[in-house]
Amino acid sequence: MSAPQKTVRRSLLVTSAALLSVSLTAPAALAAPAPKTSPSATPPARMSAVGGARLAVPGTQVNLAGGVPVLPKDLTARSWIVADAESGQVLAAHNAHWRLPPASTLKMLFADTVLPKFPRDEKHKVAVTDLAGMGAGSSLVGIKENETYTVHDLWLGVFLRSGNDAVHVLSAMNGGVPQTVKDMNAHAAELQAMDTHVVSPDGYDADGQVSSAYDLTLFARSGLQKKDFREYCSTVRASFPGETKKDKKGKSTRGSFEIQNTNRLLSGDYDVSVYQGIAGVKNGNTTNAGATFTGVAERDGRVLLVTVMNPEKKEHNEVYREAAKLFDWGFKAAGKVQPVGALVPPKSADAASAQPGANPSPGQAGGAGGSSSRPVAGASVKSGSGGMGIALGISAGVLVLLAAGAFLVNRRWPLPDLMRRRSRS
Repeated sequence: MSAPQKTVRRSLLVTSAALLSVSLTAPAALAAPAPKTSPSATPPARMSAVGGARLAVPGTQVNLAGGVPVLPKDLTARSWIVADAESGQVLAAHNAHWRLPPASTLKMLFADTVLPKFPRDEKHKVAVTDLAGMGAGSSLVGIKENETYTVHDLWLGVFLRSGNDAVHVLSAMNGGVPQTVKDMNAHAAELQAMDTHVVSPDGYDADGQVSSAYDLTLFARSGLQKKDFREYCSTVRASFPGETKKDKKGKSTRGSFEIQNTNRLLSGDYDVSVYQGIAGVKNGNTTNAGATFTGVAERDGRVLLVTVMNPEKKEHNEVYREAAKLFDWGFKAAGKVQPVGALVPPKSADAASAQPGANPSPGQAGGAGGSSSRPVAGASVKSGSGGMGIALGISAGVLVLLAAGAFLVNRRWPLPDLMRRRSRS
């Protein structure tokens, strides 16, 4: 499992109200269509305008001014987004609000909702009913009924192995799957993730279960404010409790086995290298969703979020290749490209910034990264497709984590200092 090596101290501040081209809650006229289980092959002509009117337009949205590198030409994803994790500026996007099946990337919302409710050292003995209702062919970490696990163990199972069994056990602790779904939908609304409708907390294909590249990026940004979330999504490998067994003398022993993160930009694979700067966040894959991924990466003091949904090119690990290409583009374009929209703050943070006597945020003052009632000036539209990326610095097995920080409601959200960890084999 990962162990701290050194802490890199620096302050990363995030503007909380950036580049809103429309009201934070989209009016009825701009509301997205009702969710469908199997989306069409083409994006709807009318999508949500949360975060900016440009983001409601189908196709690729990017400002290709002088000095801005061109986007990779071999992106095939149905939807993608590249955003600055600190300022919230959306640097480029492709069908950002297209409501699509999210697969296990929805577990980011599950974790952001449920993780704060239980201390990591709390123990839970798994009942048979805890594991009921999982979909056929679900990804599993290997939880056994009548065995006891810590909350820490369960979250490792969620993030590293994308274990639906771990999700269902935590949901049982939270009052059951229906209550957890209710909590997740309420939290999505608080985050202004208006494209998201949760039916199953594990992201398994379900009628009407949808999200978007935009919303998944909001979930990642919110989750990364939590120390435990950062730790779990950044862990490459860990030891997981096994099944209790009795030897011939009747002595009970419980071993363990190693689990490895299925995020291939974090753990690597035979055809994909670990991405420089990786630190999470979550991948997924189902029949309806195809491959999905959200990642966070840091390079030269810049922290980016990339989400990619369902590449049409079905080669092995294609979602990671397209994500890496988008990260590479984002790091080259950051500071040069004019944004096409913004990641909105949670409703509570936005409400606090609007209190009487509060100083206007950069966005409220009309500066860059601020809010606006009109589309970003000079933005261009072109067709294209997308990819995904990865987060904070890794090299030769050094795993980067984000450390310590929480939302502030006074218009500034610090992403945490960076903490490096070296994985133990």
